Amino acid sequence: MKVEELVRRSLHQMAESDAHPDPGLAGRVLRTRRRRRVTGISGAVASVAAVVAVAVAVPLAVPGSGGEGSAATSEQDVIGRPGESPPRGLIAAGDVALSAYHTRETEVLPGGDLIDGSKWRLYDPATGRYEETDWAWIDVAPGMRTAAVLEKDLPADRIGLLDLATGEVERWIPLDGEGVGSVEFSPDGERLLATAYGHNPDRRFKDASYWMNEDKVPGAKRSRTGFYVADVASGDAAYTALPYADDPDHGVQGMSGREDLSWSDDGELIWEHWAFEPGRLYYDLSGEKAERPAREKHVSYAEAGLSPNGRLVGGEFAGKGDEIASEVLDSRTGERVAKVPGQQLLAWADDERLIAWGCDPGVCQKNEFRNRLVLIGLDGEQVIPLSGARAGNDGDARRWIPEFTER
Repeated sequence: MKVEELVRRSLHQMAESDAHPDPGLAGRVLRTRRRRRVTGISGAVASVAAVVAVAVAVPLAVPGSGGEGSAATSEQDVIGRPGESPPRGLIAAGDVALSAYHTRETEVLPGGDLIDGSKWRLYDPATGRYEETDWAWIDVAPGMRTAAVLEKDLPADRIGLLDLATGEVERWIPLDGEGVGSVEFSPDGERLLATAYGHNPDRRFKDASYWMNEDKVPGAKRSRTGFYVADVASGDAAYTALPYADDPDHGVQGMSGREDLSWSDDGELIWEHWAFEPGRLYYDLSGEKAERPAREKHVSYAEAGLSPNGRLVGGEFAGKGDEIASEVLDSRTGERVAKVPGQQLLAWADDERLIAWGCDPGVCQKNEFRNRLVLIGLDGEQVIPLSGARAGNDGDARRWIPEFTER
């Protein structure tokens, strides 16, 4: 098999799953990281046996528990739904909450193309539940009062600001020119970064088909044109051209149709995932290449990224043999300071606790996709389940992907 096919297959598979990757380049390319805000991919424990130390408080009456058969568990500032997958009632820990999640939604088009998009569920504070929506894209602002939404049939020509209390779009931010396929609040919630595309980045084309396992499936075509930065208060949006980055050294193109841009941790720069070293490409807001910020030097593909105080980095899978564990690094030196019993580190609940994909002893060794949300302390001695185990394997439409937001 050619290297182009291997990388394309790995990227496609990783874009549809949150399982821990195998060592190597292609397997380490994940979906665009959502900020720590967090918007948030993909402790001292020497073995999976530490996961046995699961601690969940006696079930308490929590608003929005989702019905009599869906009691929440709560321990101080933690709200877990260990019996729910996907969750129906609110999940939260420390400074963050599960604000939304999405599942895969595939639409077959005439002629053999398809739209490999997402079905979004958004937390509704009025019902205390995650409610199904018709939006093509959702990003929730810090504080969980407003969401930026895009309408179906991407790329969208406007961004909606949705009031979570009423469920209504308060106003629209029109985009003059290029349509967008994603939108993301800045870490302070005052600006929006929207990635522009020439066509729907979730569209897969029959004439770009490739082999995945034993099947030939429609493939992506790259079409990113640039980005908008919009001021939330005024609605003013400025467009900057920034096409997808070519890779003359490796010659691999068309690996993914979605090449969304994200904010740096301080909101001063933007960045995109890069399949090869150095792993990320940074730009200033005029679209010019920029140096990687020193505080983000050791941030990798793991979605958790920097801790709130900037001293630690949620690292990648570090298990050996049957061990399920990920490492936590010193953000200044890159040295490992802890190893925690998590399959993938997703978000920081605070400076000392992480939300991760994890699983009970023996489960992920038999099926790595049977993971669930857990809360882990840096000492690795306590693991609190936050959700039930996900169903299905890689690419299954039932597999839900969480989005975390500072609450």
